[in-house]
Amino acid sequence: MFNETMLALGKKRSCIRELFEYGLRQAQVVGKENVYDYSLGNPSIPAPPEVNETFIRVIRDMDSLAVHSYTPAPGAYDARKAVADELNERFGTAIRPENIFFTCGAAPALLSVIKALAVPDAEIIGLAPYFPEYRPFTEASGARFVEVPADYTAFQVNLEALEAHITPHTQAVIVNSPNNPSGVVYSRETLTKLAALLERKGAEIGHAIYLIADEPYRELVYDGLEVPFIPTIYKNTVVCYSYSKSLSLPGERIGYVCVPDAAAESADLFAAVAGAARAMGHVCAPSLQQRVVALCTASRPNVDAYDENRSILYDALSSYGYECVKPCGAFYMFVKAPGGDAQAFSDRAKEKNLLIVPGADFGCPAYFRISTCVSKDMILRSLPVFEALVKE
Repeated sequence: MFNETMLALGKKRSCIRELFEYGLRQAQVVGKENVYDYSLGNPSIPAPPEVNETFIRVIRDMDSLAVHSYTPAPGAYDARKAVADELNERFGTAIRPENIFFTCGAAPALLSVIKALAVPDAEIIGLAPYFPEYRPFTEASGARFVEVPADYTAFQVNLEALEAHITPHTQAVIVNSPNNPSGVVYSRETLTKLAALLERKGAEIGHAIYLIADEPYRELVYDGLEVPFIPTIYKNTVVCYSYSKSLSLPGERIGYVCVPDAAAESADLFAAVAGAARAMGHVCAPSLQQRVVALCTASRPNVDAYDENRSILYDALSSYGYECVKPCGAFYMFVKAPGGDAQAFSDRAKEKNLLIVPGADFGCPAYFRISTCVSKDMILRSLPVFEALVKE
């Protein structure tokens, strides 16, 4: 006998991971250079030099016991203070170290917040297109995942559809900007309208509706575009952040939850987040990584390579006849599948060793995702395949 929910999650694997692993196997058959793998959002630029240097310096210069020992469950106080100070300096906020809870990346941050809000009959809303793991995170927590259809004109927020999906059971709305999979950045105008809607609906149903801001791509933005810090627009915002993408540290698993004092019942919410993390076996985030990011809060990635890849792909695919909203952040493009069936189009592409992710699990079955954090050389070699597919 096994837990049926967990068994189902284990048997239905992520379509992204399935494609990635298929690509590894296929590379053994046809050669790595003949597989064009756009499946995985794995950073392809190195960590900023000062980050690697800080790892070395911390290990070399700090007391070994201090570096590798347990920290308090929310994290070392000096590391939490460094994060709070950096946020306050950038965004004019009043975040305290006590508002920060370090986690092993954004995924456990999100899961801790969702579990903290999963009261009986709770509903968590995801705005299509959304990261597929939001659904299992929510359902495994005992809440109901509610999908709001996409705004297909610009991939901002479909506010009218969102309002229709809010009920007295709505606990939170997850927002992801810059967005995976579309690469779109929610504008300040969009977020201001969203905040007004949630304030009004929260007053109607008699309790706060939280915004869970999933922000691993906050620093990956192009053309000088603003990425608004959502707690400055909507007070009932909880931020889930990761250094995986911003510092190219996906394997180090370090991030945090930020519960600002302005959020409704913030002290109890923070305690519930801590309790949810505890129930999942959290002891503390890796001590070494906490100390490194505390010293590198001002570090920023060089996104020139991602920007060049974005431009090459967008310009080429547009010239071939593909339809896509130009991404302004993250390292993804979300492209309308010729013929309207992304799964069928992805299967045809797979036959040519072009690996693109169909959009059904993102809430948009007519679109496919391309990860642009790949080599420029692979992009150039793959373009004739994209062109041949659309001609077919």
